[in-house]
Amino acid sequence: MANGAHNKAILEPLFRAMQDFEAPQVQSLLKELMAHDAVAHMCLPFNDVTGPTALYETCYQPLLRAMPDLERRDFIMMSSPSSEGQEWVGCAGHYVGTFVAPWLDIPPTGHMTHIRLHEFYRFEKGKIVEIQAIWDIPEVMLQARAWPLAPSLGWEGFIPSPASQDGLRIEDKFEGQGQANADLVIDMLQHLIRHPAEGGPEVMQLERFWHPRMNWYGPGGIGTARGIAGFRNWHQIPFLKAMPDRGQQTQGVASHLFGEGQYVAVTGWPNMRQTLTRDGWLGIAPAGQEVSLRSLDFWRVERGLIRENWVLIDLLDVYRQLGIDVFARLREFNKAHSVTHITPSV
Repeated sequence: MANGAHNKAILEPLFRAMQDFEAPQVQSLLKELMAHDAVAHMCLPFNDVTGPTALYETCYQPLLRAMPDLERRDFIMMSSPSSEGQEWVGCAGHYVGTFVAPWLDIPPTGHMTHIRLHEFYRFEKGKIVEIQAIWDIPEVMLQARAWPLAPSLGWEGFIPSPASQDGLRIEDKFEGQGQANADLVIDMLQHLIRHPAEGGPEVMQLERFWHPRMNWYGPGGIGTARGIAGFRNWHQIPFLKAMPDRGQQTQGVASHLFGEGQYVAVTGWPNMRQTLTRDGWLGIAPAGQEVSLRSLDFWRVERGLIRENWVLIDLLDVYRQLGIDVFARLREFNKAHSVTHITPSV
């Protein structure tokens, strides 16, 4: 069994235990699978936690209190060595549960609530030694009608699994398929950073890389866009207008990109750095300040074109770098909301 398939198999018992979230088994498996000093790079407000016990107590335990019927639903699980030879497993899916108690000062709704997850696990000798993970916390604020900042330009809602319905059965159908698709994504990314330094939107050659019916699934706070026009209007134009030096600063960033079958993934903590010099993105004023972005992405390639792209950015960390405490703003917002425990009657 190749290392990629072997590492996926190692994770499967943990994810099965999370399907109905059997807390003792989850804790036991985390201790079994993680190196004792493994670092989990988690999104804000969790930040870095070391070791399986801290990961459970800091991240999972409070979420389980807020959603006692918590379950995990993966829709992508892929693995292949990165260009540096590191062994990564990338997963995308949702945590789902009935939101009955406050979580991170977000008021409960009493309804089913979903949290998109993008999680990457790095293995050495069969053990998890590093995790990079973003949970879409702004998405939960939006469902609770408690997002305290600028509205999304894109559509907000439950993000679907791949249209091909094969995200949990990924394998190279011919030798080099994953690498060929990774090369396609790398070529696309290199063309993206040609604009605006080398010309107008035409230098990006979007139609060369993207399917005309593409879906770009952005994080809560940005939203989802369909088609090249939707992608440009609801994400790319505001993003590039505000930070035209995108892709020009590489110091202090790292990306680990790999492909398997028709899927490609990238992880990095952070993997982008640019300067917010103009208005137009997320309602943020031009601060003239450099910000780093943690972005964990998946692409699905169909007949040589990118058909779907799942993107999570740690937006709360971007706001933090600019001196905006989203959680403090949320607490102000909550003065008009109930944040008590909800017990639905039967």
